[in-house]
Amino acid sequence: MSRPVAAVLTLKLASISLAALTLSACGMGSASLRGADGQLQPCGARHCVSSLSDDPTYAIEPLRYAGDRGVAHATLIGALKGMPGVAVATDTPDYVHATATTALMRYVDDMEFVFPADASVIQLRSSSRLGYSDLGANRKRIETLRERFMAAQPR
Repeated sequence: MSRPVAAVLTLKLASISLAALTLSACGMGSASLRGADGQLQPCGARHCVSSLSDDPTYAIEPLRYAGDRGVAHATLIGALKGMPGVAVATDTPDYVHATATTALMRYVDDMEFVFPADASVIQLRSSSRLGYSDLGANRKRIETLRERFMAAQPR
């Protein structure tokens, strides 16, 4: 085999290996969703934010609304569905689970929303399935969602 042919074959093999490695990350990881008690899981890594956390590293404000809980629920669903890469996975009157898939690497993040019966807030948690840090992606996504949610609130 000549050197140019061997070099081309090596380059092709390296390209295929890189593509396989990249695609193997797609969808990896498993969701750490609310427990059987209905409570959101605590955050344990820098790729997570939660409105129930007292730790400033993970803490984020819940979504607040005035008026009817059902209207707030519908507003949240509408705001989620309008965001790129976001899909609603579970939708019940008191709980919503949505996923956000990144465009390039196809990593999946989970967003959870709980509607307490006794308050006009939506408690939330957003977490990456993989890694240690998300460079603030979950916090930024929730703040973008907050803006969309607040803008869509009935006046």
